[in-house]
This record gives sequence, structure tokens and C-alpha cells, in this order.
Amino acid sequence: MDAGDPGIHPPFWLVTRYEDVMRVSKDNATFLNNPRTVVFSLTEGIEFAKAFSGGTEHMVASLVTFDAPVHMKYRKLTQDWFMPKNLRTIEDEIRGIASATVDRLIAAGEEVDFCKLVSAPYPLHVVMQILGVPEEDEPLMLTLTQQMFGGSDEDLNQSGMKDLSPEAITQIVAGAVKNFEQYFAKITADRRANPQGDVASTIANATVDGEPLNDRDMMGYYIIVAAAGHDTTSASTAGAMMALAKDHEQWARVREDRSLLPGIVEEAIRWTSPVQHFMRTAAEDTEIGGQPIAKGDWIMINYIAANHDPAVFDDPRRFDAARTPNRHLAFGAGAHQCLGLHLARLEMRILFEVLLDRIESVELAGEPARSKSTFVGGLKTLPLKIKPA
Repeated sequence: MDAGDPGIHPPFWLVTRYEDVMRVSKDNATFLNNPRTVVFSLTEGIEFAKAFSGGTEHMVASLVTFDAPVHMKYRKLTQDWFMPKNLRTIEDEIRGIASATVDRLIAAGEEVDFCKLVSAPYPLHVVMQILGVPEEDEPLMLTLTQQMFGGSDEDLNQSGMKDLSPEAITQIVAGAVKNFEQYFAKITADRRANPQGDVASTIANATVDGEPLNDRDMMGYYIIVAAAGHDTTSASTAGAMMALAKDHEQWARVREDRSLLPGIVEEAIRWTSPVQHFMRTAAEDTEIGGQPIAKGDWIMINYIAANHDPAVFDDPRRFDAARTPNRHLAFGAGAHQCLGLHLARLEMRILFEVLLDRIESVELAGEPARSKSTFVGGLKTLPLKIKPA
């Protein structure tokens, strides 16, 4: 256990082995998402969240923070939207978005920043179309997401300042949450007056146990779809492109044999593990890997470590598109497995089909840079030199 300094952060158990992370992820009765925060936070941040939220440690109330039976009731509200059957009906639309994105990439010239032109805007546009956010508001959604998940990064938090204090970082994240809430309050009013065929209308008019969602839960629902729905896919997409840019032979092979593409998508998701951790709280005295855990103990399940566990993944730091099996934990497991996993895989597959059709070769044009983040993270810049087909 990291005993820590209670003045800096509460003590927690760090769980890194694949087998143990899988067990904690699936045992949602013993390891709870409530009442303690599900994202590692300093003591100062936890206290700020309590003041911000009116008493809970969660700055945002969402599917991520709910336990049974509430969690499944809320999950079912939008679950059908993200299942393969429904996604097949919008596959052509997604392909159109991918094609337009690659058009802009090629038009930008020989040397480009893949993150700025492709991996950030593409999944953002897809999920905003599903959610029902107008295209002109997508830059705002990207900015708020980057501030919320990359609050400690001077480029993403838009402060331009390195080494911000924990208090300043917390203020940036809280400001992003508040701006999200103000934006989606207007969306709610509109969709209640004029329901449309989008996820926003579903959320705005949803009921649980016969009652409309309260404002906090509703705003949390919008935020988890709007933010987590694209930032994670952005990280995996950029990770895949970086790996292929470093391996010219692999790029050439997959251009010739598209049956390799699903393996590249899956390996990119494992290799990057965009969601780096979640926290759980022990509901009772238990044990993990033979280590006694007391009721109320705080536990970090580290997905990066689990997805690079050499007991499960041979040569885990190597990007291997042919890795079989590849039962990674990047989407979590059990009841809280990522709602958007099918969408993420579909988006990446379609995008790389278009890229491989239209880009003959790709190589690094500089050093990629990773965002500073302890929760959701990935590349923030990926300079590439591309040669159109």
C-alpha cells in the first residue's frame, strides 16, 4: 500500500497484475465505484470536489461513479445506441467523416500534425453527431475535454503555464465541468421542446424508476458521453499511427493485406491504454493476490500495467499487430466495461481503411509529445511526413 501523506493524498493499494485487475474489475459487489472518487485525486482535490458537488467526492456524477442497481438502470438508457446493430446503420456516415478528415490531412501538405488534423477531430465529430451537438460547437467540446482530462498539461489546459499547483489544476477541471453543464442545460431545454433522433434527446427526456433524471445526474451523463466518447479513441488512433510510422514494413503489409487491420486496432488500444487507471473502494474485508484488504480501503486498478503484464502478454512493450490472443483490459471488464467499445473499434477500423487507401507511406517528422495526465492520456502532437497514394 502507498501510505502516502494524508495531507497530500489518501493511502491506496496499487493493483498492477492482469489477473488481479481483471478480478477487481469484474467483482462490482466487493469493489465499489462509490462513495469514494473513482479517479486518483489529491486530498485538496477531494475536498474541493465535495464543496463543488455538495458533499460527494465525485466532481461529476455519471455511469462511471454509479454502483448497482443504479448503474445498470442508467446504462440501459443509451446502451442500444452503441451496440453493433445500431452502429451498422451509421457506418456509411462514419466513413464519410473519415474520408473528409483524410482529405484535410492530405491537403495540409507533406508534413503534418496527425493529432491536430486527424486523431483529435475525427472521433470528436463522430460522437458529437451521435450525441446531437452542432458541428460549430465541436471546438468548444474539444477544449473542455482537454481541460478536464489534461488539466495538468500546459498545452491542453490552455494556461501555457508549466507545473501548476494542484489547486490551480483542480480549478481548471472544475471550470470545464461547469462550462459543460451550462452548455448541456441549453441542449436539454431544446431537446425537451424539440426532441430529435439523437442521444441528447434520449438523455433529456429519460426517466429512471418513473422519474426524470435530476440535473446533476443528467449533466454527468452528457459529460461522460461528450468527453470520454472521443478522447480515448483519439489516444488509441494516434498510438496506432505512431507505431505504424515507426515500422514501414508493417504499414506496407497492412496496405496489401487488410485482414491485419483488426489486429492493429486491438493492439493499439492495448498498447496505448488511454484510460490509465480507475479507483475502487472495498465494500468489505477481502484480499487481492493474497494481500489482505480492509473494508473502506482505496484501490487503484492500473490498466497500463495490466495491459503490459509479461505473464499475459509476450514482450508487452512491443507493438505487435499479430498478437493473439489479445485479451487486454483497456475497455475495463464486467458491468462497467466501456459503453463505447464497439464504436471505438469501428471508428478506428474505418479511418485506417481510408488512410491505407490514400496514403502510400508515412514516417515520423519529429518527436511525438505525450500529454501530462494521470487519468486519460495519450499523444498531444504527432508530427508526420506523409506520401499520398
